[in-house]
Amino acid sequence: MRVRVISRSADEFTRERSQDLQRVYRNYDPSLRPQAKQVEYKRATNAAKLEKIYAKPFITALDGHRDAISCMAKNPSYLKGIFSGSMDGEIRLWDIASKRTVCEYPGHEGAVRGLTVSTDGRSLVSCGTDCTVRLWEVPDFNVMESYGDENGSPKPMAIYTGNDAFRAVDHQWGGNIFATAGARVDIWDHSRSQPVNTFEWGTSTVVSVRFNPGEPNILASSGSDRNIMLYDLRMSSPARKIIMMTRTNSIAWNPMEPMNFTAANEDCNCYSYDARKFNEAKCVHKDHVSAVMDIDYSPTGREFVTGSYDRTVRIFQYNGGHSREVYHTKRMQRVFCVKYSFDATYVISGSDDFNLRLWKARASEQLGVLLPRERKKHEYHEALLHRFKHLLEVKRILRHRHLPASIYKARKLRQTMTDAERKKEERRRVHSGPSGGVQKKRLRQSRIVAEVD
Repeated sequence: MRVRVISRSADEFTRERSQDLQRVYRNYDPSLRPQAKQVEYKRATNAAKLEKIYAKPFITALDGHRDAISCMAKNPSYLKGIFSGSMDGEIRLWDIASKRTVCEYPGHEGAVRGLTVSTDGRSLVSCGTDCTVRLWEVPDFNVMESYGDENGSPKPMAIYTGNDAFRAVDHQWGGNIFATAGARVDIWDHSRSQPVNTFEWGTSTVVSVRFNPGEPNILASSGSDRNIMLYDLRMSSPARKIIMMTRTNSIAWNPMEPMNFTAANEDCNCYSYDARKFNEAKCVHKDHVSAVMDIDYSPTGREFVTGSYDRTVRIFQYNGGHSREVYHTKRMQRVFCVKYSFDATYVISGSDDFNLRLWKARASEQLGVLLPRERKKHEYHEALLHRFKHLLEVKRILRHRHLPASIYKARKLRQTMTDAERKKEERRRVHSGPSGGVQKKRLRQSRIVAEVD
């Protein structure tokens, strides 16, 4: 009689140390596990539910300002540092890790409307409604005790005076040039007291300006007359512009695709454009129910964050029509400025209630050091969600968000208005006759009034 026995080598299953894991050998033959796909679907459903359970995006609130926060700027040379400016003319430098104010910059007599830091992280440029632009030295975090004068308050290195109030400022990538927005777009140099160049196209007020991260001589601006303009510093006049139906409040360039930028508009939407093709938007990002006030891209270029007048912060995919996350609190008021951290882990928002708030970019992300087994488990759950995200149950759980009653009602009202407008356009087109001039336009094109070269 022949007897089959299982023969195993003790060396293969003996641990060298007591902390080592037991070796497990598996047979991956699919015929042995006929329910493998059903088991993975159940695991994906559980992973989606766990993601909702552990979704706690709010980290902390930084208070200290005595008026609404109007603008912010990141320090490229210091990951934990961020600047904020308020309506009472105060500028603060925050250390996010210790949640404290590192330095205060007094000087502006009116609201601070724009902040920007040079690429080397040594200079801070601020502008405000007092018709001045101030150049500050950014302190070294290692020698903070010796920074400032005998009273402890820093003094500006230079003060540039203009004829009109300034609304925004941005620094050139890798240079000593910065641009200000106000009655016109002015180009300044650190070493000169007067603008080295000035761009004007129309009589409207320019509300935002941004340099291109890939081509330092290209910059974009938006004005109160609903236009978006492109400039080239090598030319004496603006290059081209488009006129939209509503005003654009802020512009952000994609750092990984420098030919693309996204505009935050008054009509509750964001529009992504290709600077080489202005006749239509590449993508329309919806979900806000009030004007979008500010926008900032993640360093990876795959996502961007927006802050709105409806008191919410939303995170969008760069090519997604709807938001991936929405953040709100009972105390947070209208959001005027938002920033993505340089490591793409955090989101900072500044609002009308005098506070900066720190959020996680991934609501359910586990912060801190992860063990290898924990990291593998998270990666496995992400792979399951990516595989089954189109199935109804998993999709429903992932898309569900709790919203305040005011935003929920405003969204329903906005949907009713959109449906009524669409029906009106359809009736106009039906009754215009076979040779009528009413043509159906996509949303990507319908918000553009004209393109001017």
